[in-house]
Amino acid sequence: MIEKNVATDFSPEVSEPALDPSCYVHPLAAVIGNVTIGKNVMVAPFASIRGDEGQPLHVGDDSNVQDGVVLHALETYADGKPVEKNLCEVEGRRYAVYVGSRVSLAHQAQIHGPAVVMDDTFIGMKVLVFKSSVGKGCVIEPGAILVGVKIPADRYVPAGTVVKIQRDADNLPEITTDYVFKDLNQGVIHVNKALAKGYKATA
Repeated sequence: MIEKNVATDFSPEVSEPALDPSCYVHPLAAVIGNVTIGKNVMVAPFASIRGDEGQPLHVGDDSNVQDGVVLHALETYADGKPVEKNLCEVEGRRYAVYVGSRVSLAHQAQIHGPAVVMDDTFIGMKVLVFKSSVGKGCVIEPGAILVGVKIPADRYVPAGTVVKIQRDADNLPEITTDYVFKDLNQGVIHVNKALAKGYKATA
């Protein structure tokens, strides 16, 4: 389902999702409102990308939004003006949720804005990212929870870890050549780009 949002007091403008022609959105997924999706993106069944409260939401080129993933955000407009604390700036533009290029959002992950996930990052199954930013080249292993922190580039968060203090985020381990998941994202990106292309061709 791809549709406009409805006008409300906290979201007075009606927006239609802007989708690159090469991306594929499964019929059982929902993309609503002020959402931009880039090239070669695969949006799998039961994913929800809902730009009807906090907005805009952005998913960059060659990324994937897998089964059951949720992208949503706290309101970014109230009393006639932006809610600055619920907006994130990336390259001079403001977003409720920004997902960069070549990012994998694995099954049932939740990226709830204000939130940023930068390029070449893998977000594992059932991860929660809320009021947080994740740097480039990171791996967030399954079941991790990030609340109110900034994860530096090229770090990994072990499975099931809760990170809600910036000191803990700063001390996360760096990805090294012997890290078991260091190349995981490349394979996931390859698979999902091929799926997007294949499903698009038969749609």
